[in-house]
Order: sequence, then structure tokens, then C-alpha cells
Amino acid sequence: MALDKLNKALASQVEELEASGRAKGKEKVITKIVAPANGKGPRYILENQGDKEFIRMNANSYLGLSLRKDMIKAEEKGAEEFGVGPGAVRFIAGTYKSHINLEERLAKFHGRDEGMIFSSAYVTSIGVVFPLTTKETVLVSDELNHNCIIQAMRLGKPAGKAIYKHNNMEELEQALKDNVGKAKRALVISDGIFSMRGDNAPLDKLVEICKKYDDQYEEGVISIVDDSHGVGAIGETGRGTEEYVNTKVDVLVGTLGKAYGVNGGYVVASHDVIRYLRETAPTYIYSNPITVSETEAAIKAIDILDSEEGKGILNNLKERTIQFENGLKEAGFETIEGAHPVVPLMTRDTKKTKDMVNYLLENGIMSTGLSYPVVPSGDEEIRFQISAEHTEKDIDYVLDVLKNYG
Repeated sequence: MALDKLNKALASQVEELEASGRAKGKEKVITKIVAPANGKGPRYILENQGDKEFIRMNANSYLGLSLRKDMIKAEEKGAEEFGVGPGAVRFIAGTYKSHINLEERLAKFHGRDEGMIFSSAYVTSIGVVFPLTTKETVLVSDELNHNCIIQAMRLGKPAGKAIYKHNNMEELEQALKDNVGKAKRALVISDGIFSMRGDNAPLDKLVEICKKYDDQYEEGVISIVDDSHGVGAIGETGRGTEEYVNTKVDVLVGTLGKAYGVNGGYVVASHDVIRYLRETAPTYIYSNPITVSETEAAIKAIDILDSEEGKGILNNLKERTIQFENGLKEAGFETIEGAHPVVPLMTRDTKKTKDMVNYLLENGIMSTGLSYPVVPSGDEEIRFQISAEHTEKDIDYVLDVLKNYG
């Protein structure tokens, strides 16, 4: 058969990934969710694990909104009125009033002229960076930026690229200085929150440096930040890393699929930037939008976050994050301190990481281990993610299990 040779080659490559520890492996399948009860948050039933209940410590659902009845009701209402799919890409006949309402709501929430939604945050970053990159553009990027930014930079054909060491603002400034006269436009691109570590980019300093060199580039120095892990998870009102460090970037990318608990991605910026992207972003033009039902759920999520109740949810998330971080330190574990609910436990050893993840799973805790070569040797970790749906009792249980390890 025509595929025989290809099958053999692909199987060999997957085996190489498995041998080196880079393979993702078989996915865990959730078959049921057990509702919160008796001081415990939701529990998850996994395929081939019988009736054993698991606490999920590796999800991006920071606000714990996806199981709320009002969120489900909003999504059901959207489906009842407009069906389960948009039926076309937006410029043909796939734009609904709910899409426009959500974009306006996002723009207002972030204090921008306009917003624009995509099918995911991953394709949002690609749909922003790629069209804004010309042959007379220099791209400047943090070395730990997410894969979506890396792929977006690979797609473009810029005049030059510069990668600075993680959060090293001196190297960022030097890169801009070195490229003066070599490009008309500079795009400085960073994550807001770095998902593997939970630390934030110093956006206040980044913006200051961009402004410093803006006049030396004919088309300016533009700051672009993907704050998918920050929005809804950090900042007094959940407006993300910008609020946390008290600044505002030029182009902000966010997601609806993490803290908001729904699906999709978005960008907010000036009127002219959004108008341009609607005409040039391939991942927007040629891809269906999120459904009306998802859109209505996302609007409901923003309403919840942008309310007094939302402040209470954020405060609970903050308290549970502090509880877990302090508990790790008191138990003698190493972590990277920060305000974000991504809390890494630094194992600094591949075998120990795998052993601990298996031990946690045996004790009903889902976690994510990051080992070499996914991370540099010596930076191995278990990434825990706190959610507002976790209770004080939940966090105590996980900490007790960790204390008993080994």
C-alpha cells in the first residue's frame, strides 16, 4: 500500500519521541464530573479507573466558571435560538449579532477601541503577528514565549529577528537599538504570564522601552502581548498582567478558553489595527468563528468577572494560590513565587518528576510533569494550576499527599 513506507517512518519518529521523553503519551479521558459536595470541589472520573474520583490540578479554568448553571443556561439559550454552528466563515454569512456584542464587550473590558474574536487563542496570535510582519519589520521576542508566537514568527519573512533572554529588558533594548535603520517597523512580542512558570513579563518596563525607541522606527515600535494565562487570573479586577503591573500594551491577545471557561481567542487594539486584521488575518478570514452558544457563554463569563461577585471569585483564587504556595514552601519544596495561580514545584530531575506525577495520580490527583528535553535539564517541574473552584479542603489534601511522598 502507498502508506506502508510512510507508516514505518512515522512510527519510528513517534518511538524516538517516546524514547527521549518528548511524547505527550495517551490522553486521559474524563467520563464524568462529580458535583462539589462536603467542602470539596468538583471531582473527575477517568476512563479505566473505575469509580475513583480525581481532583484536577492541571486545568486552565482559573475562575472555575464552566460548571456554573448560569453559564450553561447562557450557552443553551444561544444554541436554542441560533443552532449549534455558525454555518460559514464570518465574511460569507457566519457573523451573528452575538459575535459583535462579545467583541464590543471585550474591547470595553480592556479599554480598547475594538475587539476581534478567533476560533482559539493559538490562531489569534498567529492571526495577529503574521499579518503585521512585513519584509521591513524586525521581530523581538522573549525566549520563553509560547509556541503560538514561535510559529507565528516562523511564518513571516521579516527583515530580522532577535530573541532576548527571559524577561531581560537590557537585551530587549539592545535588540531595538541594534536594528535601528534596518527596519521600518519593530514588533516586540511577549507572553504576559509564562505558562510553564507562572511568572509575568515586566510589561511596564517593556512598554517604556518600546516608547523610547518608537521615534527611531518609521512605522513605530509596537508591543504585542499574549496574556491568555493572565486575563481573568491576575489583577485586582481580572484584567490580567497589564492591570497587575499598571500599564497598557499596543495589541493585547487573550483567550476565552482558560479563565472564562468557554472556547475561542481574541485580540483588542486600535480601530485601524483591528480593521486591518479583519482584511488580512488568514486564521480569521478562512476559519469558522466560535458558535453563538459559546459566544453567549463568554459574554456571561465577562459579566460575572466584571462584578462584585467576580471580585470575590478572584479573591478566593488568590487565597487558594497563596495557601498552596506557602504549603509547598513549608513542606520544603522549591517553587517559583508569584501571584499567578500557576504554581510550579521544581523537582529538577526527570525521574523524580515522573515518579511524583504517578504517585499523585495514584492518590487521586491529576498533575502535569515537565521533564527534559521539554524543559532544560535541571529545570524539571510539576506544574500545578489553582482554580477558584478548589476549596481550602482540596488544597490541604493535595499538600498532605505531597508531604507524604517518598
